[in-house]
Amino acid sequence: MVIETVVVVAAAALFAVCAGMVARRVLGTPVGWPRTFVVGLVVYAGSSPFATFVAAAAGLRGGPDHLSVSVLVAAAFILLAFGWLFAFGVAALVAVEAIWPTGSVPNPLRLVRDLVGRRRRTRRYLAILSIASRHGLSRVLRGRRVSQPELERTPVALVAALNEAGVTFVKLGQLLSTRRDLLPDRYVEALSHLQTRARPVRWDEIRAVIEAELGGPIDTFFAEVDPKPLAAASVAQVHAARLADGTDVVVKVQRPTAQAQVRADVDIIVRLASWIETRTDWGRDLGAVALAEGFAQSLRDELDYRTEHRHMEMIRKASGESLLAVPLVFPTLCGQRILTMQRFDGVPVGDAASALAKIPDSDRRALAANLCDEVLRQILVHGVFHADLHPGNLMLREDRTIGLLDFGSVGVLDRETREALAAFLQAVDNDDNAAATDALLLLAEAPESLDMRTLRRDLGAVVTSMRYQTGAGVFTQFLDVVRVYRLGVPPYVAAAFRTITALEGALTLIDPRFDLVAYARSIAPRLGEELFPPEQLAAAAKSRMAAFLAVSRRIPGRLEAITANLESGRLAVRFRPFADPDDRVFLASLVTDGVSALVAVAAVVSAIVLVVTDAGPLIAPNVRLDAFAGYVIGFFGFVLILRSVVRGFVRPRRRS
Repeated sequence: MVIETVVVVAAAALFAVCAGMVARRVLGTPVGWPRTFVVGLVVYAGSSPFATFVAAAAGLRGGPDHLSVSVLVAAAFILLAFGWLFAFGVAALVAVEAIWPTGSVPNPLRLVRDLVGRRRRTRRYLAILSIASRHGLSRVLRGRRVSQPELERTPVALVAALNEAGVTFVKLGQLLSTRRDLLPDRYVEALSHLQTRARPVRWDEIRAVIEAELGGPIDTFFAEVDPKPLAAASVAQVHAARLADGTDVVVKVQRPTAQAQVRADVDIIVRLASWIETRTDWGRDLGAVALAEGFAQSLRDELDYRTEHRHMEMIRKASGESLLAVPLVFPTLCGQRILTMQRFDGVPVGDAASALAKIPDSDRRALAANLCDEVLRQILVHGVFHADLHPGNLMLREDRTIGLLDFGSVGVLDRETREALAAFLQAVDNDDNAAATDALLLLAEAPESLDMRTLRRDLGAVVTSMRYQTGAGVFTQFLDVVRVYRLGVPPYVAAAFRTITALEGALTLIDPRFDLVAYARSIAPRLGEELFPPEQLAAAAKSRMAAFLAVSRRIPGRLEAITANLESGRLAVRFRPFADPDDRVFLASLVTDGVSALVAVAAVVSAIVLVVTDAGPLIAPNVRLDAFAGYVIGFFGFVLILRSVVRGFVRPRRRS
């Protein structure tokens, strides 16, 4: 009995798998295996009762005389019954696919895991909305009209809400505080006061992270590690340490819960951004979704210290023998959540007022000029630059050089973008607003409604101001033009603007009289020469001339062929509307599906006519040959209709 049960179950499973494979093949689309397996089981379970019903309806169970002459006919009816039962199962599969497409329903294990995560995320989501409501931001988030007093209070309320929401939202606010091309000054000013200082994590938790990342006891790798952190932020904290050979280092260790917290909050931020962009005009103008997704990606990169290690090596190689020092990294003592690097002596520029006061004014100016020179060279010449140059990430060392810290955010500019930036600086130096506008539009995407004449005039006023005014206000005016005209600045270009804006603040701390705009104008020609060295220009001209000569050799022959065809009246223009392979595949798919649908309809109509005609010889007591043929043709027509229907609503989109 047990063996028979096992055999029956195995046969049912094998049949279900085979039926599922046939169903997927018939439909011609990737339908999920669980549902096709269920359809196969249903067909298997119903095949015997349905075949019995069909045989009885055809009169094949009337007696021995019928059976003796109708064995082949009975087999044909049984096959037909099985085919129609299979077709009904495929129809059910198509209906399920239409209501719940493959992939829309997760597997049970994932569903349980997602439900647990969703519950936690929902609580956090409601907490964020509660914080926003408590600080009076609900009307703004819903896109409703607000009064002028409410509008004036919004920046302060936004800062308070972000501070209360936690680390990820504070970091988002800090990012927004550097985007003067997106936000008005009052928001930028308010957001610039956000801080990410946090209470230190217990040493035993930090020690566990270090040992997990390095794969052994901490004493194996360090002679000494100070349990008290040098600094504690929301994502990581830094500890002083010493290697076995006496080298002083610092160990940057990620908080144990940082990744889980950031991952949950980033998901909420992207969802909120989508909601805001859908419901509010200012969200659409801001590009909330793209901004949130860019922030999410940068934060994920920041949580992987192997990425920061690569960033440090990039900056070191790009800077060469510059006056900006990059800490040495100890690769064997690094991991995804730990980074061990050289310890710089000195004090952050933001806290170096007393140390700077002891430096003569001329030396302070030289220090500021060197810093400005190297950062602009990183951006314009090398195309690899530190994208988070706030005063806390610049270390004033005892030898009066500047050390760079925290390489979680590094910008990379391609050569075309660097050339456009250089062209913009050159246009400013020449007071050429038309060239400045052209260069700006190479850096940013213009909306369809852009008024070029007005943009050129307003940008010209800023260009003129850059020649005669001093201070960061001029650069702020330029970013105001970008924001007012809704020019779409790519993230990598925005990172360069952010670096320049942050650099201005650090330079002011080093030398309050230093003028970034004037100094940038003065060194622009020299940086341009480094970007376009004569030997490189000569080599580029030589290679392009060689390519032009190779092409030009073919021009006389082609001109002669064209004129000869014109003279003889044989000139023709060939138009290939479907030259692209994707276009041909798309058209072939449309034609195939259209023909299949026509054939299916014709088959069903023909089947109905044959069944209702009641003509032809009897092949069973209750069924004539024409009716049987109608049932067979109808089966194939029905299957073709199902195939056309399912391909209609799961057709892949054309690639643009």
